[in-house]
Amino acid sequence: MDADDQRRPTTRPEDERMGRRVFLGMMGAGAVGLVVGDGVLSVVGRASRPLTDALPDGVRAALPAPGGGWRIYTVNPPMPRFDPATWRLTIDGLVERPVTLTHAQLLALPRVEQTSDFYCVTGWSVLGVRWTGVRFADLLAAARPLPRATALRFVSAERPYVDMLTMKQAMVDDAMLAYGMDGRPMPRPHGAPARVVMPKMYGYKGVKWVERIELVDRVEPGFWEQRGYDRDPWLNSEDAV
Repeated sequence: MDADDQRRPTTRPEDERMGRRVFLGMMGAGAVGLVVGDGVLSVVGRASRPLTDALPDGVRAALPAPGGGWRIYTVNPPMPRFDPATWRLTIDGLVERPVTLTHAQLLALPRVEQTSDFYCVTGWSVLGVRWTGVRFADLLAAARPLPRATALRFVSAERPYVDMLTMKQAMVDDAMLAYGMDGRPMPRPHGAPARVVMPKMYGYKGVKWVERIELVDRVEPGFWEQRGYDRDPWLNSEDAV
């Protein structure tokens, strides 16, 4: 596995308590099996019932990374590998013109950079992450979304992982498809070559290893939302759109 960023996470006291409660609740219920190898936490199985005392319901547990830093999760290991020569990003569905982008074409789109914090719902965070990528308005421009397209369905190369954002959510000022992190190309554990970044939402909405964006007319539950997660996990209710 690629070396992970060893920046130490910052947690809020209430988040630490929440993360422990989620972990103990899930393990006590026997709902999820945890497999740890090469610093990656894999999750096997699904919640047998909602965890109503946690944020949000049904969330899985996190284990500390050695020496601090990010926790890396997979649902279907091993993590996908990225080959710049063959990788393609498809944008289709309710569009006037389906688009297939090479990696070079993705990098040629209007580039933006931002620094934002990353919060995991299980109780840890990493502050000041530097992301490089493209805003969704610029990414979708060539495909020309149809008026009835109200949501984006993100399909990961890590099958069967999918998740969705409404069009309004994807257009908030700090949402992006990121291909760079902390001044370097996106590392494999963080979703190379491209991942969703939604700083105002909990981290599980940040689909990694994105290979397709399908425009659709309705929002359906994503992979973890089918297992009890909140569909719209805003960090602060005033940010909700």
